[in-house]
Amino acid sequence: MTYETIRVTVDDRGVARLTLARPEKHNALSSTMIGELTTVARLLGTDTAVRVVVLAAEGASFCAGGDLGWMNAQIEADRAGRMKEAKRLALMFKALNDLQKPVIARVQGNGFGGGVGLLCVADVAVAADTAKFGLTETRLGLIPATISPYVVARIGEGQARPMFMSGRIFDAQAAQVAGLLTCVVPASDLDVAVEAEIIPYLQVAPGAAGQAKALARSLGMPITDEVIEATIERLADVWETDEAREGISAFLEKREPWWRTPA
Repeated sequence: MTYETIRVTVDDRGVARLTLARPEKHNALSSTMIGELTTVARLLGTDTAVRVVVLAAEGASFCAGGDLGWMNAQIEADRAGRMKEAKRLALMFKALNDLQKPVIARVQGNGFGGGVGLLCVADVAVAADTAKFGLTETRLGLIPATISPYVVARIGEGQARPMFMSGRIFDAQAAQVAGLLTCVVPASDLDVAVEAEIIPYLQVAPGAAGQAKALARSLGMPITDEVIEATIERLADVWETDEAREGISAFLEKREPWWRTPA
């Protein structure tokens, strides 16, 4: 099957490579990509030939977060339309998080907003030491709503609070210290490091590995349907604020929003 925004291959070992393929848009999450990632996550989850999933990306960036065209459409939509799109986004992250296969993120470049969310639904994240990260939603008058359960589950509330609020950009080493990344290597060593993470999963019973992942999830922070619905409501609420309209408009118009104080 072919897709518009992603590529999927499976090698003879059962290693699936799910690659974000919008390099010209820094692999930002468009409406089409959200739908395709959701579909493929479910397909890979039921494919008994697949033992490991590598989540990768083409181009300079891993994922720049939400596509600005998509976000601008949410500003123009009514509340019901925003709720529908927010739910699609939330269910995409849920589908990836629920995959009963080991998921290894291969992070060759920057990850912002939803890109950090993708790191947090992976079981292992290996990044190039040149990559930078940030939960930058508050710079646009928004909040990291639909990814928030997965980020907090990954790094805890104490680490998440300043990231959520400040929108600061941090390097790969800081991301590793926070718990977002498993290991950081020179870009030239990235594929070797990812392969080293793949090998152990090919030595264990695949069904048991999936059940072990489900066990770990069940003992961690609960991410229930109610939690997901609450994040969708919060995002819909924020989309209706003057700050969100100003933030998105300022970004599209390449100007500073009213709240930005010179550093």
